[in-house]
Amino acid sequence: MIRSIGHDADNATLEVEFNSGAIWQYYDFPESIWYEFEGAGSKGKFFHREIKNQYSESQVG
Repeated sequence: MIRSIGHDADNATLEVEFNSGAIWQYYDFPESIWYEFEGAGSKGKFFHREIKNQYSESQVG
């Protein structure tokens, strides 16, 4: 489901690239949740449980 993830701590922005090629950004994303997401065994499950519909978002690619 997820190809890659990145976090800009200065802007508190999470960027997720999905296997479909779509790229989304999630705003006001806490650094503590980033570390949990980065270390999650299943990024897809973590994303659905902790991120999806929880933060302001926009598709950027």
